[in-house]
Amino acid sequence: MDIRFPRPTITTGAVLVLVAATAAVVVTGADAASAASVTFTPVADTYVQSDAASTNYGTSTQIVADNSPVRRSFLRFTVSGVSGTVTGAKLRLRTISGNSGSDAGGTFRRMSNTTWSETGTTWNNQPAIDGATLGTLGAVSGDTWYEVDVTAAVTGNGTYSFGATSASGDGAYYDTRESGADAPQLVVSTGTTTTPPPSGDPVFVGAGDIADSGSGDSATATLLDSIPGTVFTTGDNVYDSGTASQFSSYYEPTWGRHKSRTRPSPGNHDYNTSGATGYYNYFGTSAGPSGRGYYSFDLGNWHVVSLNSNISMSAGSTQEQWLRADLAASGKPCTLAYWHHPLFTSSSNHAPSTSTRPLYQALYDYNADVVVWGHNHVYERFAPMNPSGGADTSRGLRSFVAGMGGAGHYGFGTIQPNSEARNSSAWGVLKFTLHSGSYDWQFVPVAGQTYNDSGTGTCH
Repeated sequence: MDIRFPRPTITTGAVLVLVAATAAVVVTGADAASAASVTFTPVADTYVQSDAASTNYGTSTQIVADNSPVRRSFLRFTVSGVSGTVTGAKLRLRTISGNSGSDAGGTFRRMSNTTWSETGTTWNNQPAIDGATLGTLGAVSGDTWYEVDVTAAVTGNGTYSFGATSASGDGAYYDTRESGADAPQLVVSTGTTTTPPPSGDPVFVGAGDIADSGSGDSATATLLDSIPGTVFTTGDNVYDSGTASQFSSYYEPTWGRHKSRTRPSPGNHDYNTSGATGYYNYFGTSAGPSGRGYYSFDLGNWHVVSLNSNISMSAGSTQEQWLRADLAASGKPCTLAYWHHPLFTSSSNHAPSTSTRPLYQALYDYNADVVVWGHNHVYERFAPMNPSGGADTSRGLRSFVAGMGGAGHYGFGTIQPNSEARNSSAWGVLKFTLHSGSYDWQFVPVAGQTYNDSGTGTCH
């Protein structure tokens, strides 16, 4: 893949990565299974404490793994409605916000006892943590998500108990099911057979408005596990402020496992951190030169351009002039571009961003074919249009709003002219198969959703 930058790239510093005991298994390749994931919260969780031997902590908003005093934690999940072979299971825990963290996050083991009482368990009658070790977390920070691979324990529908202990006197504190959105999670993935893409045709797949403390980002990341090709993002990669901590806590455990094949674009939430330094430091040279964030590359017979709608886009601006020169230099017959703010959208949350029109105009002038945006947390497809929004079947660009990467959904307001397909309830990814003179598009929904949209277009 040939990547073009507007000027020499900048080497960035180290990136903080969450490390569990066992690495996640990433399924790739043309014959990979199409994965689906379901997220479960505990039906019970509690901890016991050695110097309060008769006390029950079943209604506490925290569980603890500690060795001074000795505190052991217990979690129980009921897995139901899962069909197909389990290909992965992750136990996700969030450290509480009122603690600075620990030098040891604890050792997690499966338990044979699945009937212990959340409101009756004490140190004196605690169940045995007697199963195989599933994983050990190293140092943990406060207010951060961590995960342990528990695939060895979770085989399908049923009830599963996990226990956590620690040899450190600096306890690790995690939120419980009483904590609402920060409750522990058991994310179970399954696989079914899918039809591979045609040999030799690049796949370009992604979405925007992705990672936060919810479960949508995990579900869409699971889709990517079984879709080969190059991953794109249409901005707002993490919420709410694009900090290094949020990239580590939210993006890294989900879409982060596809980072090496990702070509991102930034959003306004990424720029809530001054200069989008969290974004640029996390993605490094894949994001283009720091502070500019627009670049291009080729995929097969296609020229692909990632642009930055958070800086000047006016006619004559540095970015707009770079875009025109880049398009003029391209020898590819087909062109796709993507950025964050949509020129056309029917969502009621964010109005069309007319300041992006000069970029669209440049693409139109050079006979580009497809443009993809995010910003509004919906999916929408428009018929080919000119820069004024008029239908144009001969030279118009087909546009997509692909803001369904995992953040909470928005709604629709007044439906704009030439809007052909819409959805505001399903998370998913937008998959392009790039042929030599045409393309296929497909909305791929997460497990439990049935919305679909697909079709084929021809390059100009």
